Amino acid sequence: MESATSLKILRFDELPSATEFASQIEPRNVPAVFSGCAKDWEALTRWNPSNGGLDYLQERVGSRIVEAMMSRSAPVFYGDIRSHERVPIPFSSFIGLCKQHMQMEDGDQRCSAESEVGNSSISQPETGSSVSELTPQQTYLAQVSIMNAENKGQSQLQILIEDIHVPSILGKRKVSSINLWLNCSKARSSTHYDPHHNLLCIVSGRKQVVLWPPSTSHMLYPMPLYGEASNHSSVALDCPNFSVYPRAKNMMEYSQTVMLHAGDVLFIPEGWFHQVDSAELTIAVNFWWQSEIILSMVEHMDAYYLRRILRRLIDKEMNQMLCITAYADSGTSKGQVPESANKERSEMPLSVTENAQVDVDTKGNGQQNHSIHDLEPVALQALHELVSLVHDHINVDNSQLKLSMPGSDASTEDGQQNNLVNLEDDPVAKILWVLNPCSLHSMLSSMAVCLSILLNFHAAYFSLADQPNYWLQGRGMAFLNPKTVCFTTSMI
Repeated sequence: MESATSLKILRFDELPSATEFASQIEPRNVPAVFSGCAKDWEALTRWNPSNGGLDYLQERVGSRIVEAMMSRSAPVFYGDIRSHERVPIPFSSFIGLCKQHMQMEDGDQRCSAESEVGNSSISQPETGSSVSELTPQQTYLAQVSIMNAENKGQSQLQILIEDIHVPSILGKRKVSSINLWLNCSKARSSTHYDPHHNLLCIVSGRKQVVLWPPSTSHMLYPMPLYGEASNHSSVALDCPNFSVYPRAKNMMEYSQTVMLHAGDVLFIPEGWFHQVDSAELTIAVNFWWQSEIILSMVEHMDAYYLRRILRRLIDKEMNQMLCITAYADSGTSKGQVPESANKERSEMPLSVTENAQVDVDTKGNGQQNHSIHDLEPVALQALHELVSLVHDHINVDNSQLKLSMPGSDASTEDGQQNNLVNLEDDPVAKILWVLNPCSLHSMLSSMAVCLSILLNFHAAYFSLADQPNYWLQGRGMAFLNPKTVCFTTSMI
């Protein structure tokens, strides 16, 4: 994962220009807070519940039907369909629930609150739920459309667009959708990421947002790609099961938290996981738009991009494994890596982890020794088998030497081509797949040492005539371990 410094949330006291945002902020794919940058919206005064804002909204929108999220695990609202239902209700009825909750919080009698809302306690439609009524604690207006570029029809709350402004930092970008988020009582959203860039603007109340970079996906256990709510984390908020999700123990170490108040704007880049806690009667509006990267990805390039990404991820894992091996060889007990090493390794950029082995090789007790006699028995046995395999299959007659590579057009005895490679029948694979990564790394490093010695012998052979005394006195091999010399000689 990238270093914590490079992913630190950016903070601004005023909105940058659209050019600055497009060239310096958005391409970095790091969250940014713009404090008080939506305070000029009419919505901040017109929608404010403390200033008659609920009456304004109820009168403005009326009884248009909207979908409310009803949670079975309130105040937590999870994204999967087993944990919530989408219930169609009149907008005015939901505002009635909010008024009821306000009065109850202010200490008014419950009966006066019920008379105020009238029919605001709505019997559910036939959704199969056993719950007979909606309550403020269970209900959340989440992602109710104010504008949707793909929806040719009118959005439910389109009339409210007059009270807000598209932030100037978006310039001429095509906004995909604008949505309203309104909760009566305290609410928690499950950890998830969005497939679009996001500007979250607080109109009233406050939200606490916890953010994780996409590189922490393995700690957050996203749901299956082809399942429902695939952009949500599988880790529960209230009682995470670390026996099922062990890597989640460390997820908070890589999180960042921001508190947003009325007028604040938060830029959440696509792919960043976020979990939101909303205070009572919090109103927010968000803007989604596609990133330049997604817009520029043409379909015929998908296979190429996929290969590049897979290669990059594999290289990353290999570099981290080398780092583990470096710590293991420096004296740490077998199979263990210090907690500090794990954290340092995960925060290292690739350019550092690529050189981690070299650094350990050159420092004090961390110096590694890849001599043959220091190999574990299983690695030494594998190396002997590889050398024997080479001896058995090389014909001293170079004219008869033929090298068959996987994927080459090898022919069978009946003349038919066979391009398939079966690893179970591959003698090299049989030798190598019994080794764990650290043993394989040590064995390959020892092979590299032996090949280097072979080159020295080759050079010595041709320099023997020029400097016979130097080599005949044995000084040419004085730096070698006797077992290494014997093994290398057997390779020759």
